[in-house]
Formats: sequence, C-alpha cells, structure tokens
Amino acid sequence: MPKNKLTTYQKKRNFKKTCEPKRGLIKGPRKALFIVQKHYASHLHYDFRLSIGGVLKSWVVPKGMPRAFGIKRLAIQTEDHPLSYAYFEGTIPEGEYGAGKVKIWDRGEFYNLKNTSLKSSLKQGKVEVFLKGEKMKGAYALIRFQDKNWLVFKVEAARITRIEGKL
Repeated sequence: MPKNKLTTYQKKRNFKKTCEPKRGLIKGPRKALFIVQKHYASHLHYDFRLSIGGVLKSWVVPKGMPRAFGIKRLAIQTEDHPLSYAYFEGTIPEGEYGAGKVKIWDRGEFYNLKNTSLKSSLKQGKVEVFLKGEKMKGAYALIRFQDKNWLVFKVEAARITRIEGKL
C-alpha cells in the first residue's frame, strides 16, 4: 500500500502515546469490509468505514447510522484509516487526537451496488452498498452534498436486485 494514503492519519497521531494501529493490512482473504465504531470522544458519535483501495474510507456520523428508511444522517468524511483499524477497540489517551473510548458497534462485509468501481463512485460523490453485518443489514447510499459533507441513508430493497445472487 502506498504510504501517502495514510499520511494525514499518521500526522494526527502520536503512536508513542496512542494504542491505535500505525498501519497494517488484514491477514487472510481480502473481502470488502465495513465497520461502525462507537466513539465516546468529546461528543458521542459513530465512525463508519468502508475498505476501498487498500484503506478504510471513513466518515463521522454524529447521530449514528440510520437503520430505517426515510432517515438521513450527516456523515462527515475524515482521513483514511489503515485496514487494521477495523479491529481496533481501546481508549485513545486524553490530549490525543480523537481522545476517548472506541468500541466496535458492528462489522461485516459489503457489496458494491453500482456498475462503477467504488473509487469512481467516491469521486462522483455517490456510493451505494449493501451492508451485511449483525446490526446493519441492507442497501445504503452515501451522497456528497458539500466538500466533505455527505448524507447516509438506507435505500429501498428494490435497488439490490443486481447482487441478490451474492447474498
């Protein structure tokens, strides 16, 4: 993985003080992985992450991931995280970036619902995925509406016909 993908992540952290992973790939088969972490920082929020292009693309979702149709939530894109962050739980020390307790809230596989690559979808500002986790199940969309601000919401089940054979 090119080092520059994690430069921002690494600059924001003092790895002599924090137990967060500095870098790292996941061993074993490479599946499309999603993670939702509950982060008790200065304000409780949820971190939503999708493995894309060798890193975890990340969004802060202040009010938590929507689990029902019709609910749209703000998702603020943040720096890429290493794939090994998908298994991180712990306490980031006071005074460090993101200080507070991080717990895994849900994790699983996801499937791309669009005919374009996920990298292309990100660039276009419209990502559609099917999440297959313990809590998060179903089709979801992330739509960029301003710079790093996106909306995340659950999509109607009729939209998933392209991947039914994979589920």
